[in-house]
Amino acid sequence: MRRLPPLGAIEAFVQVARLGSVKAAATELALSAPALSRRVQSLERFIDRPLFERRHQAMVLNSDGERLLAQIAPVLDSLSDAVEAMTGTVEVLRLRLGILPLFASQRLFPRLGELRAAHPELHLDIDTAGHGVARLGEGLDAVIALSREIDPTLYAKRLDRNSVYVIGAKTLLDGPDPVTRPAQLAELTALIHREMPDTFTAWRESAGVDDVEPLAIDYFDSGALMLEAAAQGLGVAFMHESHFQDARDPRLVRLFDIEVESPYSYWFVCRPRALQQRPVRMFHDWLIRTIEIL
Repeated sequence: MRRLPPLGAIEAFVQVARLGSVKAAATELALSAPALSRRVQSLERFIDRPLFERRHQAMVLNSDGERLLAQIAPVLDSLSDAVEAMTGTVEVLRLRLGILPLFASQRLFPRLGELRAAHPELHLDIDTAGHGVARLGEGLDAVIALSREIDPTLYAKRLDRNSVYVIGAKTLLDGPDPVTRPAQLAELTALIHREMPDTFTAWRESAGVDDVEPLAIDYFDSGALMLEAAAQGLGVAFMHESHFQDARDPRLVRLFDIEVESPYSYWFVCRPRALQQRPVRMFHDWLIRTIEIL
């Protein structure tokens, strides 16, 4: 049989690759940072090539490292799962997931059948209360958050990049004075999500109408209710392109053909240590695969 590198060296490599930090990986494996570095270096010596680009306080995979990770990480996870299955007694795996209702209804729940088919042992406890990231480790294992950026001490995977749309009732395009010019916002109420306060500012700056103030600004903590309010003509909603497309509501239209990159993205977020828990890792890997094909 061909000689293999030590399992500890492989485990150290995978942890550093996933967490991007020797310090974080060392904490996960209960090793000192120098000891973990030596394990990674021993693997690099074994295959006779570097696997990372060393940067200040960060380790970034190079092309060889990415190729190796793609090949061995699933094998290491399967090995871990096999050992856990032999030693564990719990048949049901449970993930406490914080998530915004609109993402859940539009993007997650339509695919949950696929998740259950792939992992019938995995069950989700859904929490739609706000401030999910702040409650990680205190009632929540992982969160799908909408944010500009994530605390660098947490593990975060960006799930999308989006555009800001101005969404209004289709009736706004009817009648003698259809809403076709950004300046007409002065006659309308702006609907803003409390989790996305900068969408209006970003859109207004890109549209070149910084001096235009809406008739009023109404704040919501529910994207679904914002879309319903817009459909009923109560105002125009500053939301994401995906929110509009996934709603598939014939009462709604996009106003103004102006491309504006959103300052916000959806993120999968958890504490670095939590990523090693089987339910978190299982959901994370399925989610990333699913998002990539949406």
